[in-house]
Amino acid sequence: MPTAIALTAYHINTLDLSPATALVATWQQSPPLSTYAQSVRFDIDFPRDANDPRELSEIPEVRLWFVRLDALYPWFPYFLDWKGGELARYTAMLVPHQFHPREGIQYNPEALEIFVMHKIFVLTAWLRSQDIDGRSSLKGMAQMFGYELESALFDLLDSPQ
Repeated sequence: MPTAIALTAYHINTLDLSPATALVATWQQSPPLSTYAQSVRFDIDFPRDANDPRELSEIPEVRLWFVRLDALYPWFPYFLDWKGGELARYTAMLVPHQFHPREGIQYNPEALEIFVMHKIFVLTAWLRSQDIDGRSSLKGMAQMFGYELESALFDLLDSPQ
């Protein structure tokens, strides 16, 4: 069941994460968390000048809200509606990019690689702590950004440190 997180200018300008924290609190009261995988989207209502050509991911205040969200919940991408484009939009909030009208988002390649691998490391550990087998999901996430992950990487991450 899809869930929308409504963000207003107030939330963004005050870095108020309460719409997301309230949703996470609800999930924690009704496990299993895997039930909510790939189900969240953001409805962002941020007023702008009609002549402002920027995408939301190019507005510093909006990006900062997402940076704060990612700092608090680095595993949040697991819950985004990937098929609906929310993972790509979330990534655009955190990774330097250019927007081309015909080609869409063009991420900085090095920054994207670091972001994807960071998320793989964070999500692997978090999914393990939640007793969720997420290898195939994480491989799918990486593939969305053009990366092919071998099972050996996950074997390495699962080995005792």
